[in-house]
Amino acid sequence: MESTSALGYKNDMLSFDGFRETVIGDYRMAVISREVSLLGRREVLTGKAKFGIFGDGKEVAQIAMAKFFQPGDFRSGYYRDQTFMFASGLASVEQYFAQLYADPDPKNEPFSSGRQMNAHFSTRFVDDHGNWLDLANRKNISSDIAPTAGQMPRGLGLAFASRCFRASRYQNQLEHLSHNGNEICFTTIGDASTSEGHFWETINAAGVLQVPLAVFVWDDGYGISVPKNFQTTKGSISAALKGFQKQADTNGIHIYKVKAWDYAGMCEVFEEALQRVRETHEPALFHVEEVTQPQGHSTSGSHERYKTPERLEWEKEWDCIKKMKEWMLENGLASIEELAAVEAEAKETVKEGRNLAWEKYIAPIKMQATKASELIRESIVNDIDKYNQLQQMANDLANNKEPLRRDVIRNIALAVEVAPSSPSAADLNALRQELLDESKQLYNSHLYNEGPKSALKVSEVKPLVSFDATSVNGYEILNKYFDALFNANPKVYAFGEDVGYIGDVNQGFAGLQEKHGKDRILDTGIRELTIVGQAIGMALRGLRPIAEIQYLDYLLYGLQPLSDDVCTTHFRTGGQQSCPVLIRTRGHRLEGIWHSGSPMGVVINALRGMHVCVPRNMVQAVGMYNTLLQANDPAIVIECLNGYRLKEKMPDNLLEYTVPLGVPEIIREGEDVTIVSYGSTLRIIQDAAERLANEDISCEIVDVQTLLPFDLHHVILSSLKKTNRIIFVDEDVPGGAAAYMFNKVMEEQGGYKWMDASPRTLTAKAHRPGYGSDGDYFSKPNAEDVMDAVRAMMAE
Repeated sequence: MESTSALGYKNDMLSFDGFRETVIGDYRMAVISREVSLLGRREVLTGKAKFGIFGDGKEVAQIAMAKFFQPGDFRSGYYRDQTFMFASGLASVEQYFAQLYADPDPKNEPFSSGRQMNAHFSTRFVDDHGNWLDLANRKNISSDIAPTAGQMPRGLGLAFASRCFRASRYQNQLEHLSHNGNEICFTTIGDASTSEGHFWETINAAGVLQVPLAVFVWDDGYGISVPKNFQTTKGSISAALKGFQKQADTNGIHIYKVKAWDYAGMCEVFEEALQRVRETHEPALFHVEEVTQPQGHSTSGSHERYKTPERLEWEKEWDCIKKMKEWMLENGLASIEELAAVEAEAKETVKEGRNLAWEKYIAPIKMQATKASELIRESIVNDIDKYNQLQQMANDLANNKEPLRRDVIRNIALAVEVAPSSPSAADLNALRQELLDESKQLYNSHLYNEGPKSALKVSEVKPLVSFDATSVNGYEILNKYFDALFNANPKVYAFGEDVGYIGDVNQGFAGLQEKHGKDRILDTGIRELTIVGQAIGMALRGLRPIAEIQYLDYLLYGLQPLSDDVCTTHFRTGGQQSCPVLIRTRGHRLEGIWHSGSPMGVVINALRGMHVCVPRNMVQAVGMYNTLLQANDPAIVIECLNGYRLKEKMPDNLLEYTVPLGVPEIIREGEDVTIVSYGSTLRIIQDAAERLANEDISCEIVDVQTLLPFDLHHVILSSLKKTNRIIFVDEDVPGGAAAYMFNKVMEEQGGYKWMDASPRTLTAKAHRPGYGSDGDYFSKPNAEDVMDAVRAMMAE
């Protein structure tokens, strides 16, 4: 659908003068945004900023798009959307430049507290106590990430949440989060990034699910230097997607084509199409063609290197601002003099915003530099050469017109190195420590929640198990728990492959879809990436999704959004957004290469920012779910795949008891050796310990319970102090999670001081486990392996 028709106005009460002023205001916004791009590039090239990526060429399209962005809506975008942010009233020129300078003060840079490069936006979702704000009455920006197409899975989830809210029987309890699911998720992406699998999986899922997702594809003909005929089948994403087109009595996506320079046509198409998305929840894709990129991709290179002279000339002629100006003049909406005045005013507005941002950014650093230079200058030394060195340092620091915080701290350290025996060294070291402490808060805080919603602040409640409690299969404990949970908490949803109708492959949700509804416990396609994306968007909107990845081996499909998006959300927004995703999966020992993985080294290194829970049984798993659901931190819970039919006692307080994170449990006391492990491997170790007891070797077994966080109170070290021998056992590859545990205890906790024998790790082989019982036995640690290792330690 293409349109170049004149812009109409639906409201008969709108006067021509009012319409004219609206259009002139939009032109002013476009010029301001263009000037921001031009001036921002100069700030990078002069060294005030490190890197710049701008939205020039997309101004008019984004202004048209922003007209229909309403309170309650969400944006899941990328780093070219500055004009949309300006037009939506969610960003100012000053704030934009504050981010360009990496200002860590959230009062100046409210999007990421200086933690993200320019044009990565966000709005606050939670208050300082971790409570969700009234998102239904705000324009909402989910925090941008740079990985290409990384915004797509999250966009699906934000839109899917609207479907959940619309279907919920608890709408009166969720009014601050949604108005009957009427919210759209606006998702933006560059045309070249539609080549990513993230895009295709999201588009397919949106077409199947029928959710209010509006995707805007900015097509400037290139992916950096690579033209789109190398990127996309048929050289057109709308042509390639033709089979996805929504037809009567089918699912699918509405597809529209518009021109980036056609202000009137875009406004007309966007208005009608987005209203349909809002009302029907049918997704739409807007292919915005003939976008220009006046400054090229970024400040790291020049587009003259790869664009032909003819292309460059075409871009000048069809620049969207130039075309809008021509249209306004042709239709008598403004005179050339009026528009010249608008352009001059816009330039001054941008310069003023830039100057204010720079002054606010540099002022506190200069104060630090002044204080440090004075202390260095006043240092007491008896050596004239050292005195001269210090004076030179002080002068250089004081005269630095654009100092960084690191320059101040480095100069203090250098000054102390020059005169370590000076009476002034103590004052200099004190100032350095003060600045380092301040920098920790500015640059190293908020990986996890630090306030009341921290999972580490949830109080422990022990499970109550009656004397005559029945022993049931592990999956039955989970099933009864999830039943009670869904009755008690209307914000909880569960979904994944085979979760709905059959109640998951291990029966944890058996019968619960029929009881609690298909809208809350539902099946998905085989698409781990967008299962995670669904969870991200729902969690950001205040729901509590439990997203199932059927087997731990398949987590790799969904690892990128977990690592790049979920794990960094709280950090990269300075605590303004939380993403309490719960990933439920199962793994460890079974008999087959692709269903017995324990890639825990991958998980704990890729998912810093999530909690990693490794329960040994289902009672323990339930306690971890309870802990996590009281907090705002994301987590993955890895249930033991071979534990669902093992017998356990049913606790009486299923919804109340909690397992503290980062606190290991000693499950067998001993005197001779400490064995540290988790999950299914503990049953192997318990077998070995029983047999070693017949040889008068007393083993203490420690279940770490969680790998992230790990042994916060040094329980393992206390055990080691008693036994003076330690071995770390797990099913990961050599150098994986066992090496991680070794590092935490031996190096961080200082365990090496208490050793009477060399510490050891016992792991699986480097290859995947072979199929069958023998494949398992010879690929992963077995009881005999544990016994041999312990005997060797005892013989040292």
